[in-house]
Amino acid sequence: MRTEQEMFVLILTYAEKDENIRAVVLNGSRANPTIKKDIYQDYDIVYYVQNMTPLIRNQELMDYFGESMILQLPDDMGINKYSVGDRYAYLMQFHDGNRIDLSISSLDQLEKSISEDSLTVVLLDKDGRIENQPDPSDLSYRPQKPTEKMFADCCNEFWWLNPYVAKGLWRQELIYSKYVLDCLLRNELMKMMEWYFGIKTGFNRSMGKQGKFLYEVLLPTDWQRLEATYPDADFNHIWQSLFIMGDLFRKIAKDVADYFNFPYPEEDDQKVTSFVHLVSELPEDAESFDVSSAESE
Repeated sequence: MRTEQEMFVLILTYAEKDENIRAVVLNGSRANPTIKKDIYQDYDIVYYVQNMTPLIRNQELMDYFGESMILQLPDDMGINKYSVGDRYAYLMQFHDGNRIDLSISSLDQLEKSISEDSLTVVLLDKDGRIENQPDPSDLSYRPQKPTEKMFADCCNEFWWLNPYVAKGLWRQELIYSKYVLDCLLRNELMKMMEWYFGIKTGFNRSMGKQGKFLYEVLLPTDWQRLEATYPDADFNHIWQSLFIMGDLFRKIAKDVADYFNFPYPEEDDQKVTSFVHLVSELPEDAESFDVSSAESE
């Protein structure tokens, strides 16, 4: 496997020889001083150029970095082919384990892009355009404090989606139920978790990709609950995961609500939770059920 030094030499040598390329920056995890380095971190590189056209679908450029195990040109995928704009990407996974995500970007986007992404390291600046560049940090990726409406919307969406999972499970619709649970419902849970993480860290650090550092602020029992929300394909296990996810969301959401002095939708929670539990006990051939009896329990 080529070393980090060898990869950076390759990246910079190409840019130095091409007069069209005026600046090179590194983004992503390799620019993050708080992330432990490992051999499989991507090289997120941007070449800022005067003229985009010569470096679009450029086979010489692709071949230069070595033999790809697999290559993706996301801007050429789908129905609409790329037309010259501000950015074009080459995603290159090599046989030796290295990966370069190389973007070609218009030079007039340089200052704007750098100002918007705090995880930026300037590797090459031929024209001295960038002055007093701050040290890279995760500032752009830290949780933002929610407004009361953002919090209310998250709670509403979470409890709104619960019956979708319950009805799907009752119908024995495995793929549908898992999709709503694992994608849609979990998205709202993780949104609430990010606000909780922000509270616990003073909104001064990133939770990491897909909640990488979430375990650091959760109680061990809550982390175990979160783990239990990742079920297999057994319907009974999925039901239990749905119940556990509701319990965990309620606990975390109430902590967030208390911190910001937001109202928590107790009534929505109680009604939906009762409904979901009732559906879980309903026989497969049931033709009706009494919602009011469940809500009164």
